[in-house]
Amino acid sequence: MTYCFYICACLCLIIFQTTIIPHISLFNNFYDLLIPFIIYLGLFRPTREGILFILVLGFLMDNLSGGPFGLYVTTYLWLFIVVKLLIKYLHARNNILLLFIVAAGVLMENIIFIVSIFMSGPDSQFLTITIRTVIFQILWAVCTGFFFLIFFNHIHTKLEKWFNKLIRDLGI
Repeated sequence: MTYCFYICACLCLIIFQTTIIPHISLFNNFYDLLIPFIIYLGLFRPTREGILFILVLGFLMDNLSGGPFGLYVTTYLWLFIVVKLLIKYLHARNNILLLFIVAAGVLMENIIFIVSIFMSGPDSQFLTITIRTVIFQILWAVCTGFFFLIFFNHIHTKLEKWFNKLIRDLGI
C-alpha cells in the first residue's frame, strides 16, 4: 500500500511538473516538486522504505531530464541522507524545521546542479541567470514546501488508516 502511494504521488508530481507548470508563467522559476516528497520520505518514513524508491525515482528523472546521467540519483540520494542525519539532531515535527527544510533542499539541489555544470566549463552569464532562478526557487520553497510536507503526511496517514481498516474488516 505504501509503495502504491509513493508511485501515484510521484507520477502525479512528475506529470504536473512537466506538463502543467511550464505553461503557467507564474511558475517559471518553480523548484523540483519531487524535493518535498524526498524530504517527506526522509523525515517521516523509515530508511528501508525510502532508499530504494529514491534510487528508482532518481533514475527515472535522469532519463526524463536529458541532463548528465546520475545527476538526479546523486542529488536525491544525498538529500535523503542529509535529511536522515538532520533528524537525529532535530525534531522532525518541528514546524520551523518543516518551513525551511524544503528551501534548504532546493538550495542543495541547485548547488549540485551548478557544480556539475561548472565542471564542464565556467560561463559567467550563466551564473547571473542561475542565481536569480535559485533565489526565486528558494522563495517558492519557503512559501509552499511546508504545505507539501503536511499534505503528503496527511494523505499517507489517511490512506494507511483506511487500508488497515479495510484489512481488519475483511478479516485478512
